[in-house]
Amino acid sequence: MSDDPLFQPAQVGDISVKNRIVMAPLTRSRAAAREVPSDLAPTYYRQRAGAGLIVTEGTQIRPDGQGYVSTPGIYSPAQLDGWKKVTDAVHEAGGRIVAQIWHVGRISHPDLIGGAQPVAPSAIRANSKTFLPNGDFGPVGEPRALTLDDIKAVVEDFGRAAKNAVSAGFDGVEIHGANGYLIDQFLKDGANKRTDEYGGPIENRVRFMTEVVDATVVAIGAGRVGIRLSPVTPSNDISESNPQPLFDLAVSELSRRKIAFIHMVEGATQGPRDIVPDFDFAKLRNLFGGTYIANNGYNGEFARERVANGEVDLVAFGRYFISNPDLVERIRRNAPFAEPDRATFYGGGEKGYTDYPTLEVA
Repeated sequence: MSDDPLFQPAQVGDISVKNRIVMAPLTRSRAAAREVPSDLAPTYYRQRAGAGLIVTEGTQIRPDGQGYVSTPGIYSPAQLDGWKKVTDAVHEAGGRIVAQIWHVGRISHPDLIGGAQPVAPSAIRANSKTFLPNGDFGPVGEPRALTLDDIKAVVEDFGRAAKNAVSAGFDGVEIHGANGYLIDQFLKDGANKRTDEYGGPIENRVRFMTEVVDATVVAIGAGRVGIRLSPVTPSNDISESNPQPLFDLAVSELSRRKIAFIHMVEGATQGPRDIVPDFDFAKLRNLFGGTYIANNGYNGEFARERVANGEVDLVAFGRYFISNPDLVERIRRNAPFAEPDRATFYGGGEKGYTDYPTLEVA
């Protein structure tokens, strides 16, 4: 199988990977007290170290960046100690792992962030829900608009989170710029109604994203920085009236910064790939000079085809990595994928987390 395009090594910026299969970020809501990665997290990620690259679950850069119950952070010494156990386990198993660093912006609730008000580019409440500490799945809170000083502080905290990630042993970071969270809120006109230098024309709306990227590049180097984008997804009540020129500009700016990769949600997150049929993802791939990681609706055959044709460089799989810790081996053997138990996606312990079976050794 040495000629299988999915099993060729690749260079992703400064990160060498053994194959073209990526584990996508997957929120599991299993962090322990004080948003520290749980004692099960090293086992969970080590089991999946067959991937060429693992991207962790979304990991908040500071307390008010949290949007769901029991998601881990990357800002306290205890959290970094917890993540060091994860990175050590993955590296011992021969894997590579980057931390997905995020701030959820308006997709939060005061009960999750110490009674504070969620923040956003504009004071527009999202028609979205989240998991709360009392067990409810309820509407997100009313946000306040970030001031210019607030924006500067968030940018600095992204850079600090990147530095923390590398100190905890990560091979790099993926900035979460997708799925209706804070960076996506600044990018898209459905959530960004600002009239200052961060709002209005697309040149202004990409500014927050580029400042965050610049801060992480200064912190750890461009070759260890990637970003996830979702140009046309409606997730978390996000919308954009004219996505093609916006993302043409955004990706061009990212390419100029020579970051390691972009991780593209092609279509609606966990939904149809053709939700905006005339959107040109191939153009974005051609505009970007680094590694293009594709995500959404892939199986082994489709992934092989697109990598072989040079349409994408790597392919990320999400929910099937939940139920197939040996997903890479299943793709290698063309074996069927086990279906995940949706009831155990969020919260809980070993069940649906570290107890999925693997194939017998060939």
